[in-house]
Amino acid sequence: MAVRIDIDLADVTDLHQVLADHARYWGERDLRSLHLTVLIQEFGPTCLVARSEDGIRGYLFGFVTPDHTGYVHLIATRDDTRGTGLGRTLYEAFTETARRQGAVRLKAITSVTNEGSLAFHRSLGFDARVVEDYDGPGRARVVFTRDLR
Repeated sequence: MAVRIDIDLADVTDLHQVLADHARYWGERDLRSLHLTVLIQEFGPTCLVARSEDGIRGYLFGFVTPDHTGYVHLIATRDDTRGTGLGRTLYEAFTETARRQGAVRLKAITSVTNEGSLAFHRSLGFDARVVEDYDGPGRARVVFTRDLR
């Protein structure tokens, strides 16, 4: 029997739950400092959670910039949900919302060593390019972009 998963708008309680279960989404990587309450408070319509009976299966926190870019700040799926297409479903829901807010492109970034993110974003049709010093001197990042027009 398939598990029912609903995509809902995230709230601060969801953020606290995600932080409490951080390792289920990110493993050994400590990315708690990127989970900003202000994202939920100020960009609630573009911050999504995938919820089932047993909790939050995944989430995507993003926003639309003044230049009409739908920026995905964080996307993660819980360790027992990876490979099910949930990440793609979250991106589709975000894309729809971002388009309604006037987005004409999508953007995300990752570290140059994050092979999982590279493969995932390429499978979604994103172009990827390495930008030297993107996150400060000596801190290159891969910048993903996808046109929505």
